[in-house]
Amino acid sequence: MLLSKRAEMYLPQGWPAYFDRTQGCSIWDLDGREFTDVSLMGVGTNILGYSHPEVDQAVLETVRKGNLSTLNAPEEVYLAEKLIELHPWADMVRYARSGGEVCAIAVRIARAATGKDKVAFCGYHGWHDWYLAANLSETDSLDGHLLPGLDPNGVPRALAGTSIPFQFNDLEQITAIMEADDQIGAIYMEVQRSDPPAPGFLEGVRALATQHNAVLIFDECTSGFRRTLGGMHLHYNVEPDLATFGKTLGNGYAITAVIGRESIMQAAQKTFISSTFWTERIGPTAALATLKVMEETDAPQRVHEIGIEVQQRWVELGATHNLVVTPGGLPALANFSIANYNPLAVKTYITQAMLELGYLASNAMYTSIAHTPEILNQYFDALDTVFEKISQTDDPELSHLLPQGTAHAGFKRLT
Repeated sequence: MLLSKRAEMYLPQGWPAYFDRTQGCSIWDLDGREFTDVSLMGVGTNILGYSHPEVDQAVLETVRKGNLSTLNAPEEVYLAEKLIELHPWADMVRYARSGGEVCAIAVRIARAATGKDKVAFCGYHGWHDWYLAANLSETDSLDGHLLPGLDPNGVPRALAGTSIPFQFNDLEQITAIMEADDQIGAIYMEVQRSDPPAPGFLEGVRALATQHNAVLIFDECTSGFRRTLGGMHLHYNVEPDLATFGKTLGNGYAITAVIGRESIMQAAQKTFISSTFWTERIGPTAALATLKVMEETDAPQRVHEIGIEVQQRWVELGATHNLVVTPGGLPALANFSIANYNPLAVKTYITQAMLELGYLASNAMYTSIAHTPEILNQYFDALDTVFEKISQTDDPELSHLLPQGTAHAGFKRLT
């Protein structure tokens, strides 16, 4: 059900697709085999590691007391107070349980607040109609925004032209878009996905949104809590009108949030945004416990520093085998490529070889505080043998090492 968990995205006919239990950064599959996860850590959700005892204990207490009733859970108020404390520019909060739906909520609120239908966006913001509508006008509009090959089948054709993409760090492009169309009610963007924002870029977008009466929304579903205790925008000192959070907020439990200025958030009262299971108790309970542990352990700074170390060690290990390794991404969401080799082939071979050594690994690593120095040292010892094997072939496709072919690069229909 999640593209990022499909076996063919890692190792066709070889990936252990289902798990039995987790702990720290270990996963046991249905056959009882233990793997150390130095790959995506729950697709970026488990910043504290798997099955964190304090978070799980808070959830278990909630289960015993009752998860959902005719009345509301006070934890949603406590969590709102905490999120606003962390983001003093914000006044109000709404919740959902997945990233895509909270992004859709933010767009709905922005449209209701401005009375304008169109959205200019940069980055990946989920699966809903408003986002995939970008590919109704040009079928490859979304290719530069993380996932290529997304077909807008099932999206009403009437939405063509309502979502307009722009490139990160291209202030001239978004300026031209805003000046050409006065019906853009929202600018929706990730604060940082790979490269950091160029000097003045975020500030320039902020000024554009204000100038054109558009709502500036920062999508922090992926970047949030990986640099500061809160959104990445706190690090760059640029305030949006709305911000969306997910992934790390519940350390594996389903909870997402949109926070914002009261003048914008009150527009939610002029439309209909409602769902029974957004009021269940486990999500906000897990988020409160997660934020507490993050604060006590300085988790955002730690995963940032671990990521920097990992990126440096990839480069150094490559150099010992005469491989030119180029790291990328946020340090806490790090990745790398190897010069002169097909990146997809490298990813597939690393996955295949490291799996045999007891690791879930590829050319990307989402760090957690469970990635201790001992675990990292063991990981790099194992990766050393894999880099050595790659260095011994001059075939950029690594064809003889991949009997099942390479992993998929984006969305492909299953047959």
